Amino acid sequence: MAAAARSSRLLLLSSRNGRGGGVLAVGCFPGLGSARHRQHQHRTVHQRLPAWQNQQIVFCSTASPSDDVTVAYQNGLPVISLCLPSRRERCQFTLKPISDSVGIFLKQLQAEDKGIDRVNVYSTDGTRVASSTGIDVLLLDDFKLAINDVTYYVRPPKRELLSHEDATNLNDLKTLVQQLYCTLRIEEHQLNKERELIGRIEDLKQQLEPLEKVRLEVSRKAEKRTTWVLWGGLAYMATQFGILARLTWWEYSWDIMEPVTYFITYGSAIAMYAYFVLTRQEYIYPDARDRQHLLYFHKGAKKIHFNLEKYNHLKEAVAQMEKDGTILFKRMVEKVEAEKAKILTCKKSLEEENRNLLLQVQHLQEEQLRCKVNQDGPLSTSSFVGKPQ
Repeated sequence: MAAAARSSRLLLLSSRNGRGGGVLAVGCFPGLGSARHRQHQHRTVHQRLPAWQNQQIVFCSTASPSDDVTVAYQNGLPVISLCLPSRRERCQFTLKPISDSVGIFLKQLQAEDKGIDRVNVYSTDGTRVASSTGIDVLLLDDFKLAINDVTYYVRPPKRELLSHEDATNLNDLKTLVQQLYCTLRIEEHQLNKERELIGRIEDLKQQLEPLEKVRLEVSRKAEKRTTWVLWGGLAYMATQFGILARLTWWEYSWDIMEPVTYFITYGSAIAMYAYFVLTRQEYIYPDARDRQHLLYFHKGAKKIHFNLEKYNHLKEAVAQMEKDGTILFKRMVEKVEAEKAKILTCKKSLEEENRNLLLQVQHLQEEQLRCKVNQDGPLSTSSFVGKPQ
């Protein structure tokens, strides 16, 4: 009766204008069919009672109302059923206890009904439950679901907890499934990363293309001027050689021109040392040529207002992304090899465990057979001895 009273609903049948109220005939309990007869017998008594006492109380076991939030398990998955506030229609939400969280459930509610402005989950003491809390943890105890200005008290069905051994096996199985999933999805993840890097590199190259055209034009002009300088230096040295030869063999003698050539050579050495002091580089023809090219290039870029900083930044970004792509590919290969090794190790351990289990089963079967033989042996001997000879 206590359980029936808890699950039943209290119905108050009050009178209007001081008159005796009609009796609601409900077929929930077998004794309520005679309510009309009892009312007829005690009608005078009811009329004499005050209006607040002229009431009847009826307990009826009914289902939960449509506005309640219910939790049930279907095919091992929790299904939360509730009435949405906009259209007042019941809707079921099937959740995954391991991968889903409270935040995912709240987002599903707001996506299903746009009329939900605020939705939160609270514990029974009023503490707000974090969005990162797993559904399996949430369904362990009762909780409150607040939708807009309405709060529902939710009582999930109690489920038996796993034993320590079952929980350990389940965790091992989860780890193995995760490793298999990572191994199978690693190639797809690698392709997605490569596509992302390629897309970013292409975007940077599109930004770099107009700057590259301008740079090539400026570099071409600087190369041309540098070439003219090199040929000019060769012409200067050839002219100097011709003048010294003319003065040595035609105009003057070697005795007169020897000091002149000495000072010219020493002056060239001074010029090379001055180049080192100014540039901090040794006077080597390829390095001197590159330096002259850079001088003409920067001079030409400054003349046409070419943005060298932006160009260098884009070039460095492209080079860094290409380097990251190479490193990513190497890491992916190493990770695949490591995951394969782990899977092989797990497979070997599982095979070893299965082999040990088979050996234990065989040993138990042999023990049972040995015990059976030991039990049957004395019985057969005693029966043989008891026979008359």
